[in-house]
Amino acid sequence: MSEASLTESKSSAKDYISLIRPANSVMVGFAVIVGIAVSSAGKDLLSFATLFGFVTGFCISSFSMITNDIYDREVDKINQPDRPIPSGRITPSTAKTYCLPFLIFGLVSAALINLPDLAIAGIFALVGWYYNYQGKKYGIGGNSLVALSLAIPYIFGSIAVGVYGINLAYLLATTSFLAGLGREVLKGIADVAGDKVRGIRSLAITYGSSRAKQTTALLFIAAVASSSLPLFTNLLGHAYLVYLGLICIPDAIFVYLAAKTLVMSVDIQALRLKQIALLGMLLGLVSYLIAGVLA
Repeated sequence: MSEASLTESKSSAKDYISLIRPANSVMVGFAVIVGIAVSSAGKDLLSFATLFGFVTGFCISSFSMITNDIYDREVDKINQPDRPIPSGRITPSTAKTYCLPFLIFGLVSAALINLPDLAIAGIFALVGWYYNYQGKKYGIGGNSLVALSLAIPYIFGSIAVGVYGINLAYLLATTSFLAGLGREVLKGIADVAGDKVRGIRSLAITYGSSRAKQTTALLFIAAVASSSLPLFTNLLGHAYLVYLGLICIPDAIFVYLAAKTLVMSVDIQALRLKQIALLGMLLGLVSYLIAGVLA
């Protein structure tokens, strides 16, 4: 038995589960369900589209998470040496084999919904692979690919139930894109050491932390502004006041984050603010979901 095999034999089911980032992948699957809910006012929640939509989101996300760890193994040796691949508990070749069933199940599940969703799933599986392989090196361009991947599940959900026109799912996708892009730029401020190893030209590395902080703040404020768009449409119906009351909470969080980002003196604070941004995004999603179902 080779040394690599001996090392890998120490891996556990927990290591394989951690590779797919289950919390992240469940959230992507849930985002598809939210897209279905807000575009159909909750009428199509109990449907095959919901089931297959969740499976597609979960599997394509899991595929992307595994490939991320494969390509980031040298960076993770510095930032997260205990991860299964950099620690040697799972080899890159085994991880490549492991990710393929997720890709296949994700695409098959999308095909069972409709052809447009199959196309979206295929494109974003490719986007996820490209980002992990090369795209993340291109600063704000790479950040945009991540933000787009956060936004597309809502549109995927809308299309899954045959709703193609502009609706709350598309407006939610816009807000998610802006908030997610801001969070990715903020993350780059905290990851400078590891990003330099792989030659990632993040905004913080290319133009300095000060410019990255300003960009993050601007994107968070833009996300707040975009969250008001449903108020200027007739999409909310009698849930207008419900949405207005709910969206104030995540909006306040992002205004706070914008201000805090500009004045933070220690870049390590970016890690804490990044987690707060995730909370704000979750609360914003809930606001859209409740208002969309009640509309």
